[in-house]
Parts: sequence; C-alpha cells; structure tokens
Amino acid sequence: MPPAVSDAGRRRPAVVAARPERTKLKGSENLLPKTMAAVLLTGHGGLEKLEYRTDVPVPRPKKGEVLIQVAAAGINNTDVNTRIGWYSKVITSGTGEGGSAGFDTVDDADATWTGKALEFPRIQGADACGRIADVGEGVSRDRIGERVLVRNMLRTPVDYQPFACWTFGSECDGGFAQFTVAPAAETYAVRSDWSDEELAAVPCAYSTAENMMHRAAVGVERVLVTGASGGVGLAAVQLAKRRGATVIAVCSASKAADVMAQGADQTVDRSADVISALGGGSVDVVIDLVGGPQVSRLLDLLRPGGRYAIAGAIGGPVAEIDLRTLYLKDVSVFGCTFQEDEVFENVIKYVERREVRPVVSRTYPLKAIARAQEDFLTKRHLGKLVLIPPAPTA
Repeated sequence: MPPAVSDAGRRRPAVVAARPERTKLKGSENLLPKTMAAVLLTGHGGLEKLEYRTDVPVPRPKKGEVLIQVAAAGINNTDVNTRIGWYSKVITSGTGEGGSAGFDTVDDADATWTGKALEFPRIQGADACGRIADVGEGVSRDRIGERVLVRNMLRTPVDYQPFACWTFGSECDGGFAQFTVAPAAETYAVRSDWSDEELAAVPCAYSTAENMMHRAAVGVERVLVTGASGGVGLAAVQLAKRRGATVIAVCSASKAADVMAQGADQTVDRSADVISALGGGSVDVVIDLVGGPQVSRLLDLLRPGGRYAIAGAIGGPVAEIDLRTLYLKDVSVFGCTFQEDEVFENVIKYVERREVRPVVSRTYPLKAIARAQEDFLTKRHLGKLVLIPPAPTA
C-alpha cells in the first residue's frame, strides 16, 4: 500500500532513500562481451515475430551516450501494439484481438508512434533498469556503475522539438536485451533501495500516468481512472491520490480490493454503466486508458468544465461521441503522448521520496518473452510483468 498522505496532501518518505548504487562492472575493466542475448522483433505480426538470440552484437556507446547492462525490463501495452502494428489507422479493433496472432492487414507505413515505418529488426522494451557499463565520448567515466532508469520518451534524438516522439524500444533499440545504449542526459541515476524489477516497472507506466496528471492539471477533486488494475492504471491511482484527489477506479470486481489498497477511494466494476453507478456530471477529471465504446459515457460523467485525458485505447481506437457534450459542457480533451521534460524528472523524484511504488506481479526470463506477453494479454495480473535478462559472460 502507498505511504500515508500528509496534511499537505503529499506523501511522506517512509525512510531516507539510499545513495546511488555503484557496482564494478565488466565495462569498467574493458571486458565487455562482444555478443549478447536479445529479443529481436523481425516484423509486424504475432508472437512468432519475437526472436530470442544470443549472438546479437553488444552496442557501443557513441558520443553523449552510455552503455547500460540491463537488469530488468518491464512489459507494456506499447510493446504489443508496436509488434502487431496496432498503431496503423487500418486497425479499428482493440489490442486483444490481434495481441497473440497479429492482424491480417497492417499498413507498415504508419504502424508506429511517429506514424512512420518501423525499422526491423528492432529490440523493443520501453522500460529498462540497469547499471552503466561504459560511456561514450564526452560522458564522465565516474558514471560507470550507476544504477539507472532511461526516460522512455526520448528528447535528445529529436533535438527537443515539442510534440516530437522518439520512443525507447520503438524508434531506437530498447531494453529487451542484456545491454542497451541511451543518451547520457536522459539516463537517470536513481537513489532507491527498491529491487531492479520494481524500478523497471516505473518508466513507461509512471511517466504516462504523470503526464496525464500534468496535462489535465489534476488537483483536489474527483478523478476517475479506467483500466485501474494495470501498470499505468495503478500508477494513475497512486499519482492522483498523491495530488490529493478522490480517486474512483474502474476495474474488475476480482481486483477491486487490491486497487483500493493502492489508494483508490472507490471502485466501479468495468462491466457496469458508469452513469448508473456514479451519476452524470459527478466527476471532475477522467483518466482514460481503455478508450473504445465507453468514451461517450465517460464524457457524460464529467461535470461542466471537466477534463478528459486519454493515453491508451486497448478497448478499441474508434469511439462515437456526441460533440454537443463537448461544447455545451465546455469539456477539455487532452491527448497525452508527448511529455514535457519535467514529467519524467518528477517521476524520479517521487520514486526517490517513496511517494509511489509499483506492483510487480511476476517476473520471467527474457527468453520467455512470448509466454510473458501471452500472460500480459489475459489482463489477469495486477500491475506489471517484468523480464529478466541472463547475466552476461565475457
């Protein structure tokens, strides 16, 4: 359960955070292996497109980059969506329909975050926790050994252009490997005594949820979170509660008690009609991670002047809404992908101050990624599933 809320509405750290971990790694002795284990995405499609190999060249950090020995890598919806080409506008169904086998028809040209064709093979993995094993030109070697997290929505490759998205594990190789490279400026040392698996559950889920809080300016008000038992959903519950909100969580009845334990004040069964359960105009902010046919009812749920933020549509990317609801109620709609720099930086601070904490339901060896994604698609778990790469050998 998250720590108790102080009178000021912010969570007190449970203990003083640990100093940054530094571990002597092979990179510091120039003993890095030449090849590594990694999962290569070979094209858009089913689970057969995930190829586990042990002969992939270990990347070398370029100027301004660091090489990270990956300790753990979280699984996210974006990994599945990218694999199956769900971002392509020709796909109109939810993620689950093509999650295992893929879709019959995908337009490769627009099947990514950026709307441009993905380059294959690609090492996916938006979440990576590990230790710096080597550094490129211009980066202090004092950083070798730091335990780090990588900002999943990278800004350096797009020269910090507003609304330009360059996703770790999509537009460049990510964390489903023993080693990965990332911009040094966007690789953050973390002062925490959490496990590697817990830290690997943070970057994508918590930055996505914090971005929604930031864009919708969530405060001391009534906030509804859909998909509340998943990684991003639980993060949103914790982060909204951190801001002093009264949190209503939409989840299955079997997970209601667990979601309440993470800070929700009330739950609504995901099969229920939200208007019947809560009443129209009863919520200030909707944090929607599901999309699909329920969007119209979620807009009806908002009070006049309410805000609707969306950052996922696993329930389906196409929704029918009544535009009169938007303009007659002065509803603000926020599509949330691009993240201001402060969003990820704030997440690191929350972790170090123990103001939030992820739930990791299960871990898998990296080579079991197909089984892990199959389990992920069932949505029977709470929070996050995490992959563990094998220890490298010289």
